Amino acid sequence: MTVDLNCDTGEGMPNDAAIMPWISSANIACGFHAGDDETIADTITLCKKQNVAIGAHPGFKDKANFGRTNIKLSDRELYELVTLQLFVMDAACRKQQTAMHHVKPHGALYNMAAKDEAMSRTIAHAVFDFNPTLIYYGLSGSHMIKQASHIGLKTASEVFADRTYQSDGSLTPRTEKNALIESETESLIQVMNMVKEKKVTATNGALVNISADTICLHGDGAYAATFAELIHRKLLEAGISVAAPGK
Repeated sequence: MTVDLNCDTGEGMPNDAAIMPWISSANIACGFHAGDDETIADTITLCKKQNVAIGAHPGFKDKANFGRTNIKLSDRELYELVTLQLFVMDAACRKQQTAMHHVKPHGALYNMAAKDEAMSRTIAHAVFDFNPTLIYYGLSGSHMIKQASHIGLKTASEVFADRTYQSDGSLTPRTEKNALIESETESLIQVMNMVKEKKVTATNGALVNISADTICLHGDGAYAATFAELIHRKLLEAGISVAAPGK
């Protein structure tokens, strides 16, 4: 069995370098919700040194709220928002003689798309039209995966090591006090259940069926580097390889 361990990076946090040895793919902020040309370039360099797959992490143009506030856009505006960020990341990769491997939307864009079929379709088309060989990371069981698969994109169903779940398979909103997992033990238990049993326990105790192709850690989490190392080691101890999809 093989699973990917991904992390949101290039967002101006101090622990990207410490996380890199333990992950297999990185989602790099494209300068809209966080980051700039310098952080993008620096993060790509870190990825290359650690042989970590490079992904674009497009979000709403909203640095003031770190891309975590819902914004309603037309289909055209949404398509252009994603496409522009893919161009930014692609250009940065080319400067360092490397290539993008995947795309994972960020924050509010991700959570809105997971529940909105039309948004998911538009984002998937933007990715496909830009480069149909890119792998699309989306919330397991959501519209993101369904719409991307429908148009022919390769997908990676994503689960979360540091977030709690609702009974419908969605993530607990960050506005609720129990949204984040900050216990190493709880995180490890959730990860192993998701990978080995293909289930996650929701906040109300319900068991939710999921697919776990890739596990996400948030790079802005206080314990991100520690969690990354612990999860990586625990997976290997269980005989589970850690590698990016398709690698």
